[in-house]
Amino acid sequence: MAKADVLDVGVLNRGRYRARLARTSQDLEAARGLRTLAFATGQTDGDEFDGICAHILVEDTRENDALVCCFRMLTMNNGTEIAKSYSAQYYDLSALQVFDGRMVEMGRFCIHPDWTDPDILRVAWGAMTAFVDQNNVQMLFGCSSFAGTETDEYLDAFAMLKHRHLAPKRWLPRVKAPDVFKFAARLRRRPDAKKAMLRMPPLLRTYLMMGGWVSDHAVVDRHMNTLHVFTGLEIGAIPPARKRLLRAVSV
Repeated sequence: MAKADVLDVGVLNRGRYRARLARTSQDLEAARGLRTLAFATGQTDGDEFDGICAHILVEDTRENDALVCCFRMLTMNNGTEIAKSYSAQYYDLSALQVFDGRMVEMGRFCIHPDWTDPDILRVAWGAMTAFVDQNNVQMLFGCSSFAGTETDEYLDAFAMLKHRHLAPKRWLPRVKAPDVFKFAARLRRRPDAKKAMLRMPPLLRTYLMMGGWVSDHAVVDRHMNTLHVFTGLEIGAIPPARKRLLRAVSV
């Protein structure tokens, strides 16, 4: 695969944080270092997708430009290219092959464990919003991860996903991975909303607030020590008020 032609998001400064595209091999190594720390896989985090993705870095300008957040983006012209995505290794995404619009797979999102400022997530989404607007992206997607591979502590969160946030049938991913938790089929409980949101990963929570949806099963990824759900967000479905907030950060 060759890296898609995309417009640059430039440099986004908000308060003490700066978001920018990675430019050099040193930038990519810094992102891999943060990912290795955040994901705690025991070996340097990197794969063949790194070379074909755009990488966004968020730095703390008050702490010697320390890298506090990063993620990568793989741009596709439409759904015919979705089989080349990272997510397609784990999910049958054939339903999305007919999607007619530019798509971006967002992956390897992480925040430095020593930084807990919610502004970091806002700046990251501001950079993503600028990228989406400048490149006429119509759908964001990726794998949203829960820490660990045990399901018990996340049952309310999964029940919430089942009752409120499943993908439309026309886009619903099918099972492909050998080890999955079919929460939509197995869970009968009504979710405790407070517990559900407390256990929902921040990135996934943000997707859902914008109208995102998920697969009906979670993949058990023992290599990354996570449970993850396929997550999609159609840009046209984002509520206007939410779009205004995101664009206020991105300009």
